[in-house]
Amino acid sequence: MQQALLHGNPVQQRRAMAKAITLLESTRADHRAQGDELLTQLLPHTGKALRLGISGVPGVGKSTFIETLGLYLIGQGLRVAVLAIDPSSSVSGGSILGDKTRMEHLSVREEAYIRPSPSSGTLGGVAEKTREAMLVCEAAGYDVVIVETVGVGQSETTVWGMTDMFVLLQLPNAGDELQAIKKGVMEIADLVVINKADIDPNAATRAQAQITSSLRLLGLHGSAGHERHDASFWQPKVLQISALAGTGVAEFWAAVTEFNTLQTANGRRAARRQQQNLAWMWQRIEAGLKHAFHQNALVQARLPALLADVSAGRIAASTAARNLLSAHAGQALTATQSIANT
Repeated sequence: MQQALLHGNPVQQRRAMAKAITLLESTRADHRAQGDELLTQLLPHTGKALRLGISGVPGVGKSTFIETLGLYLIGQGLRVAVLAIDPSSSVSGGSILGDKTRMEHLSVREEAYIRPSPSSGTLGGVAEKTREAMLVCEAAGYDVVIVETVGVGQSETTVWGMTDMFVLLQLPNAGDELQAIKKGVMEIADLVVINKADIDPNAATRAQAQITSSLRLLGLHGSAGHERHDASFWQPKVLQISALAGTGVAEFWAAVTEFNTLQTANGRRAARRQQQNLAWMWQRIEAGLKHAFHQNALVQARLPALLADVSAGRIAASTAARNLLSAHAGQALTATQSIANT
């Protein structure tokens, strides 16, 4: 799989990428071990791609924009990978995974790879294994890796915490500047794009002015150092585009290139990636502890009775949680002592 992914022809490589990401997404213990080994082997071949996060409310035109951008980048001689995260139903747990269907022109291009994945309830609208999938795409030699998030108001810092640049798509007539500030996510956007600007140019111009004012009011990215114009710091910009008409895409990519050049030169991109790797490690530790907690035999034994007591109001939820955590910690300590004695 590794050789085909790194050195195979386009057909072999795409098949190997699909198998590798499926392996990484598996919850089986043996598959997780194989996935860790694969990531270790691929790691020296990663890190060269530009990681671009794109978010926005449903209906803003994320898929259309990404397809138009992807085709433009292919025209520039670049290879593009798209990791499209589809929201999972809170009722059935299923996902439509329809983004690849929406990008019908981009999906047939040999220079593009599109992988839809379910969010599976993960906070921030990002699939649990998106970071691993990103490394697979980088190892396969893709120049730009785009992460398209659910964009339904969950913690968008998740995608900001795994990409080099975070782009927020907005619609004309999306609200005044106070409404823009209340959305919060504006504070972490490196670039704000007003899509569908051709539908109502006047509204798009007003929105651009309002959001620009909002960013200024926020202290330009919430950093005191950004209040003064410093050429070594990136100043968030607001652009107008029409993804459907294909206008403004070249200007968008010029802004992305400017951002990437500046952040690479001042060392902030490398520092951001180091922080992201450490945060990723702690997130995986937390996920592993949660899994171990649910698999703990003593926790499983006590859980039904405590669930019944909490449901009936006989015990506080916080008390039940502490009892279960104590049971887990006690069994873990016993296991550690047993290993030490042997």
